[in-house]
Amino acid sequence: MTAHAEPVVAGPSQQEGPALAARTRGLRKTYGRTVAVDHVDLDVPEGAVLGMLGPNGSGKTTTIRMLLGLVQPTEGEVQLLGHTMPERAGDALPDVGALVEGPGFHPFLSGRENLLRLAAAEPRLTAAGIPPAVDDALERVGLSRAGGRRYRGYSLGMKQRLGLAGALLVPRRLVVLDEPTNGLDPAGTREIRSVIADLHHDGVTVLVSSHLLAEVEATCTHVAVLNEGALVAQGDLTELLESESAGLEVSTTDVTAAVEALRAAHLAARPTPDGVRVELTRAAAPDVIATLVGAGVPVYEARRSRTGLEDLFARLTQDSEEAPTWTS
Repeated sequence: MTAHAEPVVAGPSQQEGPALAARTRGLRKTYGRTVAVDHVDLDVPEGAVLGMLGPNGSGKTTTIRMLLGLVQPTEGEVQLLGHTMPERAGDALPDVGALVEGPGFHPFLSGRENLLRLAAAEPRLTAAGIPPAVDDALERVGLSRAGGRRYRGYSLGMKQRLGLAGALLVPRRLVVLDEPTNGLDPAGTREIRSVIADLHHDGVTVLVSSHLLAEVEATCTHVAVLNEGALVAQGDLTELLESESAGLEVSTTDVTAAVEALRAAHLAARPTPDGVRVELTRAAAPDVIATLVGAGVPVYEARRSRTGLEDLFARLTQDSEEAPTWTS
């Protein structure tokens, strides 16, 4: 997709594509006259790490709560792991681990005691399997040494990690994390990033709601952007970023000759520290390379320039009335 291609509007008619771990159609939630979520058609591909982005009040958490059957939609349909929600929540939720709006544990129990109680409610854990499952979960989030401490003495970051441990007590097909790095220091953030990478490597689908754009860009394969309750963009992260770019970065040692050759071919070009940038408004990338090679300009590397996620997010959320809905 080039920057000038017409965007594909996401809608219920688009059924082809990868298998989906979660899917909504026409999802809407109102509280009185307030519209929290407005006809959202969300696709979460199986095996993806999807970052759900949006300003405060954009409907991210409400959408997640409806996905998990915690909130009844006003309108629309929800499917989770192939099951209609909330009617078949009992079939879907054993395969789902979730941390939504912060963890809630007993303050006077230790972290390990809280997890033991939580693990006792897991339908797929036997009594003998509960202690080792708790130990494994604590180790996975870096709380093995703090497992014996009372929860009320935990820092905000430790509470977040204990909540994540609760979501990982048993193998899951889908893990939903609402602001998982909230309150974490850089080391803790790296640990959560590592956990997400491990889940992705194991084929687990991960849905992450976050306001940290750099973390989303570093960890996610897909994104969905909400603004004022509406879905304004979704799709493969790399494709979305590249669709916003119409430039080609060419590395060459003869910048002057490159600029002259390109401008002679009526192509907009300007020097850069490593070569030239060519605006792909009147030619495709192969035409640019052919022009340079034909002019005897040495070409060492050529790559599409990419906008950053922060720029894409700002454009979509600051100009929502004109922002198209993209899908990959």
